[in-house]
Amino acid sequence: MQILISTSSFNLDNFTALGELKTGGIDVKLNPFGARLSQDQVIELLGKDTVGIIAGLESLNATVLRSATSLKVIARVGVGLDSVDLTTAAKLGITVLNTPDAPTSAVAELTIGHILGLLRNIAATDRQIRNNKWQGQMGHLLETKTVGVVGYGRVGQRVAKLLGAFGAKVVVCDPHMSTKDFANLSLDELCQEVDVLTLHLPYDADSHHLIGERQFNLMKKGSFFVNISRGGLVDEQALLTALESRHLAGAALDCFEQEPYSGPLSKLENVQMTAHMGTYARETRDRMEQEASRLLVEALRAKNLLK
Repeated sequence: MQILISTSSFNLDNFTALGELKTGGIDVKLNPFGARLSQDQVIELLGKDTVGIIAGLESLNATVLRSATSLKVIARVGVGLDSVDLTTAAKLGITVLNTPDAPTSAVAELTIGHILGLLRNIAATDRQIRNNKWQGQMGHLLETKTVGVVGYGRVGQRVAKLLGAFGAKVVVCDPHMSTKDFANLSLDELCQEVDVLTLHLPYDADSHHLIGERQFNLMKKGSFFVNISRGGLVDEQALLTALESRHLAGAALDCFEQEPYSGPLSKLENVQMTAHMGTYARETRDRMEQEASRLLVEALRAKNLLK
């Protein structure tokens, strides 16, 4: 038997039960490619002897899961489970786990960083200076802005709290959560009111392209859009149109429908981008890896695969 650690940057020091696994006759296989795995690579590495996987963002679809005939446990390093075919996993008796608490601060802080970057033209000015153009750009104060937080779960709540420290007005949109601290608006109402719109909700079939042409048109001319959640939440063509027309003043994106991303949004000066790294803070990665490995071992024990 073996387990696969598919994330490319896993720190084995965070796997405190590693010795237990080896004593129990379970080997550990690492990702040898140093990058997110393709479907064929996942299938090859899982093979027929893998009982558990500590997973990253690679696709664990029906084809992959059915190929791994010994697989019993998936422990995701992170929150989102849209990369896992949960229906097939349930049919095959595969336990699927994630680490929802650890990433909260890291994702929230990157969100605030992106909002400040947009409002103060940080990335744009950096590019100018590197091209030998010294020209300060007039920006905006966050404390004068209304920020709409779509999705008021762990990350959304943390973002709202941090925004409050800057003096920004916060409104939220989440029909599944209640809050006494902020107005909870419909999506259309929120889009019309805000200067900055930021997304913090999971992706599934119901939320596909939740933000598109209608929502961008409802937003004020000169407003900003931020997505540190999942690429599929946004109609990228509609976003491109809103940015090219300058209806939106700018956008900050950490995730895309197809990654790695090299599409037309990357050519626009009013877009700042990061490489799906919301959870990439060292302290957060350590916590997530520790939690995922602990959950994996507990699940293997529950299935009598480890004493």
